[in-house]
Formats: sequence, C-alpha cells, structure tokens
Amino acid sequence: MGSIPTAGGSVDSTALGRTLVHEHVFVLGEEHRLNYQHDWRESEMLHQAVSDLTDLKSRGIDTILDPTVLGLGRYLPRIREIARRVELNIVVATGLYTFNDIPMQFHYKGPGLLFDEPEPLTKLFVSDLTEGIADTGVRAAFLKCAIDQPGLTPGVERTMRAVARASTETGAPITVHTNAAEQTGLIAQQVFREEGVDPRKVIIGHSGDTKDLDYLTRLADAGSLLGLDRFGLDSFLSFDDRVGTVVALIERGYLDHIVISHDASCFIDFWDPAAQKAQLPHWNYRHISDDVLPELRRRGVTDRQLETILVDNPRRYFE
Repeated sequence: MGSIPTAGGSVDSTALGRTLVHEHVFVLGEEHRLNYQHDWRESEMLHQAVSDLTDLKSRGIDTILDPTVLGLGRYLPRIREIARRVELNIVVATGLYTFNDIPMQFHYKGPGLLFDEPEPLTKLFVSDLTEGIADTGVRAAFLKCAIDQPGLTPGVERTMRAVARASTETGAPITVHTNAAEQTGLIAQQVFREEGVDPRKVIIGHSGDTKDLDYLTRLADAGSLLGLDRFGLDSFLSFDDRVGTVVALIERGYLDHIVISHDASCFIDFWDPAAQKAQLPHWNYRHISDDVLPELRRRGVTDRQLETILVDNPRRYFE
C-alpha cells in the first residue's frame, strides 16, 4: 500500500481501482490558444470534460493517469478544477515531451553549457513530485518522456536521463512514449538501465502499436510494463490486431506485464475535432469499456485476468 497524489487529493494505492494508464484530459498549447484560438470557451470546455470523465466513471473506470507534461500543454489549475467536479481519480505527471530538441528555456543552462549548473530539468521534476506543481498544491505521481522515430537525439537523451534521475531520487515510476515500429522502447530501457532505474517501474508507452510479439516479449522479459494504450487509434493498428495482441501476450504468460488505455483526450489541438471524429470514430474514452473488454471476453479472457490488467498491474506500477 501507499499514498498516491491525484489532482483531487491523495488516495491509497488500493483505491485506484480500474485504471487506464494513458489518457489526457486536455492537450492544448496555451501559448497558441491565447494568441490564435479565438473560439475557445473555457467554461464550455470544462463542462464537456466533466461530462466525458463522469461518463467514463459510469462505465466502471475509477482512475486515469494523465501524462500531459511540458510540451503537451500541462495546465494544472484547469485539471484541478475538473477533478473537483468528478468522482474519478486523475493522476498527473511531470516530465518533458520532445522528439528532438530541448526547449529554449533549458538550452543554455545545465552541466557543461553556457550557464554551467546542475541539470535544471531534474530539479524541476523532483520539485513537482515532492512539493507540488506551481501553486496548485497538486503533486505529480509519475514521470513522462518520449523517444520517437528520430531516436536518441541529444535533446531526447538529456530529457530521458533527467527523468531517470528524478525517478531514482524519488521512487516515482516512468511512462515513456515510444515508437513501436522503430522499437525505441529497447533504447529507452537501455538508457534507464544505465541510470539505475528499476525496469518494473517503467511503462513502455504505445507498445500496442505493433503486433511484433518478439519485440514486446523482449521488453517484458526485461521487466517493464507494456503500454497497450492506443485503443481506438485504428489508423496505427487495427482493432482486431490490438485485441489479438493482448490475447497472444496472455497466452504466452505475460498477463502481469499488460496495461491498457486509449491515449484519448477531451480536446487535443493537433487537428480539427470534427475531422478526428470522422477519421477516428472509436478514439474516445468509451471504446475500451464498450468494445474492447467485451471482445476480450469473447476471445476467452476471464474477468479475473481483466482485473489483473486494469487493477493489479497499475497498482503495482506505483507500489
């Protein structure tokens, strides 16, 4: 057991319940919004988010992990307000999301740079985990970084090592965005291993974008959890293949390494919302409850196995 900070206050790890490990509430660049998104209506968007998350709770989900960090538009006052209006736990993250370069705020300062000082990223991440984010009183409970198709660029490596050092200092677990086609999860594991991170404290995010079981079992054999966390993104991998991968991993004995989610959001400013609904009609918070779980049961996955995936494995990630 342990106390897990959430946007609505701390809860015991036993109270996390059924957990989706990778869902965003808002992916929203505030600088862009303030300057160019003239149709934004804050109260309406808050109401919609509360409605979406209340609906998710009604489908039997108790907790979401929200890995929205620097680079994805993290704004905790908004999330804290939503958390006050819903019965669902929202667990928030710290870290940095980049596929290439470090943001300019950190470009010139750090070990060996123009302004030579201890790694400022690690300092900020540790502060978010131990003291709280800005003046919200909300502490992050896990860390987030990314390594995509460009691979281990200098900026990505610096971010990953800063995240790893914050993890070893605080004990907080890590979720890493990866590119399954490029098998960047293996690179992430190597960097974390060099920094002394316990691989059991790492979710290899977006592992479910491939059906390459050899790759997935290599990640799991090293100890990490497999984030099969993009259900509904059928353009990356079909529904049938995503479900089939879960079943195949269970049949091979990897039940204890599976966590699931959608990587969905109430609003994301990467594209037009209407176009998203037309092209990706199943990419929403409802898809796992309404479609994925029934199909897994139809293919022989038991309710006890689903509880392991939804309850036991996320809880162990924190404990």
